[in-house]
Amino acid sequence: MLKIIDRYILKRYLATFTVMLLLFIPIGIVIDVSEKVNKMIENHVPFKAIASYYFYFTIHFANFLFPIFLFLSIIWFTSKLANNTEIIAILSSGISFSRFLRPYIIGATIVSICAFIMAFFLAPKANDEYNNFRYTYLIGGGLDEMRDNTDVFRQISKDEYIFVSNFNNISKMAFNFSMEKFENDKLKYKITANRIKWNEKEKNYTLFNYNKRKVGALGDIIESGEKKDTILHFDLEDLTPVIYIAETLSYSDLTKFIDKERARGSSNISVYLVVLYKKYSVPVSAFILTIIAVAVSSMKRRGGMGTNLAIGILLAFSFVFFDKIFGVLAEKSTMPPIIAVWVPNIVFGILAIYLLRNAKR
Repeated sequence: MLKIIDRYILKRYLATFTVMLLLFIPIGIVIDVSEKVNKMIENHVPFKAIASYYFYFTIHFANFLFPIFLFLSIIWFTSKLANNTEIIAILSSGISFSRFLRPYIIGATIVSICAFIMAFFLAPKANDEYNNFRYTYLIGGGLDEMRDNTDVFRQISKDEYIFVSNFNNISKMAFNFSMEKFENDKLKYKITANRIKWNEKEKNYTLFNYNKRKVGALGDIIESGEKKDTILHFDLEDLTPVIYIAETLSYSDLTKFIDKERARGSSNISVYLVVLYKKYSVPVSAFILTIIAVAVSSMKRRGGMGTNLAIGILLAFSFVFFDKIFGVLAEKSTMPPIIAVWVPNIVFGILAIYLLRNAKR
């Protein structure tokens, strides 16, 4: 009997979650099309690019709103079980509430594995294509706006640093350039220039109105001039980091990228770490949201399914709100990213334990 009940609940769990995805994703696509259709027509976007964009938009959208879809689907079908007195019948037969939860936990495990695979393998590619389309065809300055072009400070090696106040991606020219070289924590030389231009054909840089100061024990040596072609040991990408780069990298590439940026002294480490830690926290949230949803909707209420759905929607959006707020705090403040990312799971985990105890009573 238990196996029949387990299969019945598990089937309803997965089927309702799948239907919820299939129902809301087309709605999300229709809303997105209505917002962007004028811009697409104005920019003569090719149909192939649009089709590719909405394929990856589907993955991006599902990954972004996964907690809400999961939570509402469980609230929906568990409320129906409660309203039909099926849960009362199951518990009255001598099955404990903990045992009743087993097929839900199995379902949460399956969904969590899918979310894990999506976060580690599918979402990076989807985020890359999604953002490239937006910045290429839909956002004002195009590709130039998807890069961090102002006040770029980078550590390009163990003891070398560069800075530019602004970079023009079209002309490949940066302004107010400076480069510092240290040796044993002492400044060895510093190069400054009003402008620096990348020469694609020669694979070198041109310095305009430059000044080079070599620091010596007996005195500094100063070299200056209006123009000079030279080879500098950093890539053009170091001057124009893509602002959403972390979202487009697989797990192994992301960890290597973070190590590289940490060695360079990047100021965006917190942003990258938030992306990394969320790859783990989102799948775990499947279990927490499942327990909360079952605890809230397993009781037959006077208001019926509508009351349960109202409570479910409030809790689901509260979870997403917490997740976004603490993500921004980690990126913009001194709060450790790992704490900020896991706070929503911890808070709602405590709530899940409290609601589960009440539900058992």
